[in-house]
Amino acid sequence: MGIAADIIIIVLAAFCGGLLAHALRQPLILGYILAGVLIGPFTGGGTVSDVHDIEKLAEIGVALLLFALGLEFSLKELRPVRFIALIGAPLQILLTIGFGYMVGIFLGWGPVSSLWLGGLASLSSTMVILKTLMNQGMMGTLSSRVMVGILIVQDLAVVPLLILLPQVSDPQAGLPILAMALLKGAGFLALMLFAGARILPWLLTRIARWNSRELFVLSITAIGLGIGYLTYQIGLSFALGAFVAGMVLSESDYGHQALSDIIPLRDLFSLLFFTSVGMLLDPEFLLHNWRGVLEIVLLIALGKGLILALTTRSFGYRNVVPLAVGLGMFQIGEFSFVLGQVGFSGGFLSGTEHSFILSATILSMLMTPLISSLTVPIYRLKTRYSRAESISTVNLPPEGLHGHIVLAGGGRVGQHIARLLTQVEVPFIIIEMNHNRLEECKTQGFPTIYGDASQEVVLDAANLIEAQQLLISLPNIIATESIVRQVHRKSPKLHMVVRAEGAEQMRALYDDGVYMVILPELEAGLEMARQALLHVKLPIPLIQRYTDALRRDHYHPSGEMSEEHQEIRLLKNARDHLELNWERLGPESLMLGQSIGNLDIRRTSGVSIVGVLRDGVFSPNPSADFVFSEGDLIAVLGHLSPQDTVG
Repeated sequence: MGIAADIIIIVLAAFCGGLLAHALRQPLILGYILAGVLIGPFTGGGTVSDVHDIEKLAEIGVALLLFALGLEFSLKELRPVRFIALIGAPLQILLTIGFGYMVGIFLGWGPVSSLWLGGLASLSSTMVILKTLMNQGMMGTLSSRVMVGILIVQDLAVVPLLILLPQVSDPQAGLPILAMALLKGAGFLALMLFAGARILPWLLTRIARWNSRELFVLSITAIGLGIGYLTYQIGLSFALGAFVAGMVLSESDYGHQALSDIIPLRDLFSLLFFTSVGMLLDPEFLLHNWRGVLEIVLLIALGKGLILALTTRSFGYRNVVPLAVGLGMFQIGEFSFVLGQVGFSGGFLSGTEHSFILSATILSMLMTPLISSLTVPIYRLKTRYSRAESISTVNLPPEGLHGHIVLAGGGRVGQHIARLLTQVEVPFIIIEMNHNRLEECKTQGFPTIYGDASQEVVLDAANLIEAQQLLISLPNIIATESIVRQVHRKSPKLHMVVRAEGAEQMRALYDDGVYMVILPELEAGLEMARQALLHVKLPIPLIQRYTDALRRDHYHPSGEMSEEHQEIRLLKNARDHLELNWERLGPESLMLGQSIGNLDIRRTSGVSIVGVLRDGVFSPNPSADFVFSEGDLIAVLGHLSPQDTVG
């Protein structure tokens, strides 16, 4: 069957490798690479017949990967961390290339191969980092946003590196050829942004009107691969054209649909690429050269991690952020496989050097979850034995903080709470370590402390000893648990209300001494269910009874509720069982011109009038001599019969 049989073997092996990686909570690409090692030419057993044909086919996976990256690209994602992403990330790439070059020279490599080592080492693994952050519950934190911003720019840097590295590495190319490559790239980019931004969206609009899903998928695939092939024909990178095509389409009305349709095809061909990378890894080579591979991994990890941490720190990020970025992004990324293959096929890297880089890349990816998980323990150790950083405060009340509420987290949830506390004139202080959110709180006039709420010096600045309560609205469970344990040691009797995701986190937080745990997904689900039941005209008391029962089951059983909680729940139930209705008095109403006392409504109808809205003015608890007029909107406890309101 030839190449068809090879593809079948690859898909089956990748499926098994993907299952193993998922079971071990690792990115699927590591499973694909392992599958490639097992079916590659360097191991016994069933192997593919022609690795080179698979490598050529896998180039489509690279193009589709960059095409999808272009479709996902958005400048909006860079706004919160735009300075470190747009300035710091290119600086980090240049510094890492220089450091990698020195590592190569130190290891005895030639200048050209050392330069390629630096270029490959400058990129981190988007897939591995995102999967690690999700598994650790770190998505949404300031550290994760900084990492994602840097990763986006690193992924974009693949394109210029694909152009520049081969040209710089060829001693006979010279500056004219390099300048011509840059000129071609700039001209192609300008042409695509001008003409492609008009022609491609118009073309997709016409195709979408035909309501053919198959034709739409075929059209976006043809656009991505076709423009990539066009750039290849004019002497530029196949991947460059695919990326620019995706970037142009991302601005059209059909960008999201194009991305959702291309993802399955991208994942399938990416599987071929990562599996073919695994086929290039020689286990025997790794066994015989493990010291050299480990030496590359350690040198690159230490140097690159330090460069990332110092770059992050130089852009004003403090506390745990530089440490998290350095320990999370030290690895060599998956796009280095693309660059490495170009360097190997172009003769810039020898087979031995390519094998060293492949082995080091895979090993650094495997180490990422373990190394990244050390962030919190190392940071705790650092804060325990090092001098505390200076604390910035804004909008603190002149009389100081006494009997206040402490809010750990000034994001959307924290700001909603702060606005409510401001309205009811309850004193509070926000603790926030995100610069952008600090500015938002400052603009709204909220008293805020910039710092990490798990640090004792920050809690002292918030005068936790005199606080009434601590509310933790952070979405990150690791940060939440760190704060809870620190606060519990400092003020064991302080009531803590925290946010959590799922029953397992809730139980762990209760074990740590938390007073109340809120599940946002449960509250959202209950409110959506309540709206649905109201729409189908279910009685309000019945709806409330069911929602209260679900809350009791998920939060505290009745026997475990404190006396205050039980009283609050009973009062809430009593309030919700009061049937408040609104009735508008029409021109035929028998109540027009009559007073509440004359009508004797309470005795005759069994309802109580608790308010009247007239001409935009609300009158609560109107007196007995209040006279009704046409158009009055009256609030009643109970329900007035039609004969009472309409003649």
